[in-house]
Amino acid sequence: MSAHSDAAGLFDVAAAELRETSFRKDIVVREIPAPAGLAPFALAFAADVRPDDHGDSAYGTGRFVLLHDPEEPAAWAGTWRIVAFAQAPLEPEIGTDPLLADVAWSWLVDALDSRDAGYHTASGTSTTMLSKGFGGLAEEGDGAQIELRASWTPAAPLRPHVEAWAELVGMLAGLPPGSEDVAVFGARRSGRG
Repeated sequence: MSAHSDAAGLFDVAAAELRETSFRKDIVVREIPAPAGLAPFALAFAADVRPDDHGDSAYGTGRFVLLHDPEEPAAWAGTWRIVAFAQAPLEPEIGTDPLLADVAWSWLVDALDSRDAGYHTASGTSTTMLSKGFGGLAEEGDGAQIELRASWTPAAPLRPHVEAWAELVGMLAGLPPGSEDVAVFGARRSGRG
């Protein structure tokens, strides 16, 4: 058996594990095409919080990408890498909180730690954005958005990592753990964040 087929088999087992993950019912997770060129093997998921009949979410979205490269890129310090994204609209008053970016990153770390999802070589950005409409968009008013982009090298098992990401997506959208079927307050429904 070649090294490539060994790596492909290992990746297939990991991908099957992640595909079997159950998520809370108000976060819809689906497999999407993985970005090309990042690694020899990749799997990607998208999440939408409480999407409408058209699949759009006014509450928050996210992306999760599992990468595998048996050549062990130096920046990864391992053969696996996770790249995660989560964003949610906010009320403008919340978006101006100077600690919001720190809190968003801490939610990711807490979600990983609460699941004993071992990891190292983490990096990322947490960004808050404020917007103000003018002209034809003035009626939409002010808006704000939080966005977290992160990557880390995971330790096995991998399922706790995708579970932690889904929790982060929910937290940014105002859905703390255990809050299924609870109304979300403060979510902006405009097309701008």
